Amino acid sequence: MDADKVAAAGGDPAAAASRPEAIKAIPVRHWGRWISAVVIIYFVVALLYSFITNPRVEGSVIWDYLFMRYTLIGVANTIELTFAAMAVGAIGGTLLAVMRLSENKVLSTVSWVYIWFFRGTPVLVQILFWGYIGALYYWLYLGLPFTGLVFWSALAADTTRHIIVVAILALGLNEAAYAAELVRAGIISVDAGQTEAALSLGMSPALTMRRVVLPQAMRVIVPTFGNETISMLKTTSLVYVLGGAVELLGRMQQVYAQTFQIIPLLIVASIWYIFLTTILTIGQHYIEAYYGRGFGQDEAEAAEKRAARRELRRAGMRHV
Repeated sequence: MDADKVAAAGGDPAAAASRPEAIKAIPVRHWGRWISAVVIIYFVVALLYSFITNPRVEGSVIWDYLFMRYTLIGVANTIELTFAAMAVGAIGGTLLAVMRLSENKVLSTVSWVYIWFFRGTPVLVQILFWGYIGALYYWLYLGLPFTGLVFWSALAADTTRHIIVVAILALGLNEAAYAAELVRAGIISVDAGQTEAALSLGMSPALTMRRVVLPQAMRVIVPTFGNETISMLKTTSLVYVLGGAVELLGRMQQVYAQTFQIIPLLIVASIWYIFLTTILTIGQHYIEAYYGRGFGQDEAEAAEKRAARRELRRAGMRHV
């Protein structure tokens, strides 16, 4: 008789004889997973091999243009367009969200109409519209209507030549419509009791929104705004329709229109877009971690461990 069975039965041979044999578990073989993985790897390797060995890729051309000053200026302009348009969109979206949630019917209606209009027309159409604004208005004014008070004015035909300004307006105003819904969703996610508690302490509605509601809503807003920023980075490529070769894709198009090296220069643009998107994704991860502190099981356990370490340090100081 097996000595292990006798030992497990407390040394009783009779009990050991009646004890059933231990189950020998055999892992299930997932042959389908292995076969599908091999097939996918095979096709991926074949695709990469055909791409790398293709003489039309022209790796030397890619390397020459990848860090060329002309290309880097396009990258810098793309970054500028992205963050400037997102700043306009974030500020405008926050104002529109607050207006949409307001009990004032005029404010909420104006916000709804703005969101409806800008979400209802393609961003490419809006970019073209702003690019040809001179065909609609000869002069642009900033002032108080019907009073004759003007703070700033410019010839619209001259303004359209400043492609970056036009692009920021087109992209930023369009983004504000989407950001408004993101901010509104974040505000709604905050428990109404938070607002009631702040008002009961004598805080004004504006102060409550700024100090209580918005900081808590950031946990919901930040991840979506991160995705919007990454999307905006790629949407800036549409600015090429205005001409001027301002952003990255527009500059690469201007070059290959003369050299006919279309594929290598499109690869250069793709490499930079992927690189910038990766940087933004990493930044989004850390920002989400910052605003997500205190939420979730992992965060709660980490907070408990930090509190325990603080108590140990204090106990050690008292003992000394």
